[in-house]
Amino acid sequence: MTQASQRFLPLDVFRGMTVCFMIIVNTGGTGGTYWPLDHASWHGWTPTDLVFPSFLFAVGNAMSFSMKKYGQLGNAAVLGKIFKRTLIIFLLGFLMYWFPFVQHTDSGLVFKPLSHTRILGVLQRIALCYGIASLLIYYLPKKWVWAVSALLLFGYWAILWFAGVPGDQYGIHGNAGLMLDKFILGDNHLYHGEGFPFDPEGILSTFPAIVNVIAGYYAGLFVQRQGKTQGGIMRMIFTGALLIALAYVWNTVFPINKKLWTSSYVLLTVGIDLLLLSLLIIIIDMLGFTKGTGFFTVFGKNPLFLYLLSEVLVILMYVIHINGSSLYKWINDVIFQPVSPGKFGSLLFSLAYMLLCWSIGFILDKKRIYVRV
Repeated sequence: MTQASQRFLPLDVFRGMTVCFMIIVNTGGTGGTYWPLDHASWHGWTPTDLVFPSFLFAVGNAMSFSMKKYGQLGNAAVLGKIFKRTLIIFLLGFLMYWFPFVQHTDSGLVFKPLSHTRILGVLQRIALCYGIASLLIYYLPKKWVWAVSALLLFGYWAILWFAGVPGDQYGIHGNAGLMLDKFILGDNHLYHGEGFPFDPEGILSTFPAIVNVIAGYYAGLFVQRQGKTQGGIMRMIFTGALLIALAYVWNTVFPINKKLWTSSYVLLTVGIDLLLLSLLIIIIDMLGFTKGTGFFTVFGKNPLFLYLLSEVLVILMYVIHINGSSLYKWINDVIFQPVSPGKFGSLLFSLAYMLLCWSIGFILDKKRIYVRV
């Protein structure tokens, strides 16, 4: 879809930085990765753990611009837009996990059964959080949206504590979210990257993630009204710092955990995102320093498409085999590891792959092609 529209530069840069880093951390090489590019093993956080919630925050920011048009539409049209977008993004995520519909076995390529395909995931969470947040914001007054947000955070805490395995409520095997996913989806439809069925984008943990989108939406509205003033920026910085402090207080009883998407993790990530967005507004809008921003706006103008492209290309690289190993492993072992063995060689591969995706985005931007759902 070719589209020209007015852009909000700090938002495009913020979103572009998120997608850029997301591609880098998702494509680690075969020589290991540096700790900032790994997720925390369980409790705690690393810079990588900020990527996904920051993308949800950016989704909310973008909604603060797009939802202005909803007031001119009828109720049926608004619902149609929200549900259509939610369904398309969800299906794209599901098909991405099923793609390329075949897998390598000892007997060769065989059809990848639907019965063993992951149902939830990154794009699916984006879809659900966008859809639910949109409905809440469109139909409820602001104070009620914040009340529901508080209910989601405290309610999630209560469910994990009272419905989990006593003594292991916040453990990877004893949390209530895993029990719910196993009961509704079954082991075969969950993520198996931990070596056993556990989905970090499960059903229950999606609910607190909605708050990241809601926070991004109201932050976007605030920026449009007074975020470019000195007083407005100071309020954003103060709010961000306060949320981070509250997150660490809550962390003493409800640990910061990305894979559980705990409520303290929500406060932490929203707080950091407010500080980052404030910094970008100061640099770009107030100081007028825009040099280098074009690199990130390439990602920011086509975020969903470039993320999806990066994932699909990696999947294809794993499917294509050369001399008994995947193309992904072959490129790392033959090209990048000989240049610099170990973690730095892996980083070089990640950066090269990110630049490949960027070059495609650059071509699309030059042709003013912006893919929208």
